Amino acid sequence: MSVHAGAGSAPEEAPRWRVRDYRPEDWEAISRIHDAARLDELRDSVGVAAFLTLAETYEGEGLFDDRVWVAEGPRGVAGFVALAEDEITWLYVDPARYGRGAGTALLRHALAHGGPLVETTVLAGNERALRLYLREGFVIVETKEGRLAGNEVFPATGHIMERRRPVRDPAA
Repeated sequence: MSVHAGAGSAPEEAPRWRVRDYRPEDWEAISRIHDAARLDELRDSVGVAAFLTLAETYEGEGLFDDRVWVAEGPRGVAGFVALAEDEITWLYVDPARYGRGAGTALLRHALAHGGPLVETTVLAGNERALRLYLREGFVIVETKEGRLAGNEVFPATGHIMERRRPVRDPAA
């Protein structure tokens, strides 16, 4: 997962992210976003030598196994999120738009479509993504060492996180 702050182009004026279903014509944008943001994610975790493009990994990692949404702003697609069986499996934001709320909008949209328990895994070292998930109510339930999903040659440490939907008191 990747959601980072960074210096970028001039800020967009009060972005209002529209989250919508992925369409095939979004492929070029999400590929560009993934490839740029994935380098940032790996730089802060297992190292950029582990980088593979979205085109190389999307099938094996099941990007389109369930629901995929994109956040769209005045300058086009800003990021994407995938939810499969109540697990957020992908969440990437265009590095030029880090820190502008696209990641939060995507995460909240996925949570609204998930069940009472939603899970994700964040690579150790990906502090910006970790802060996003913690801010949105996720907790770390386990930290595991293993192999990097999609490029198993590389060792990786991941924080397994969960968010339980608050139970509403019917008497309230």
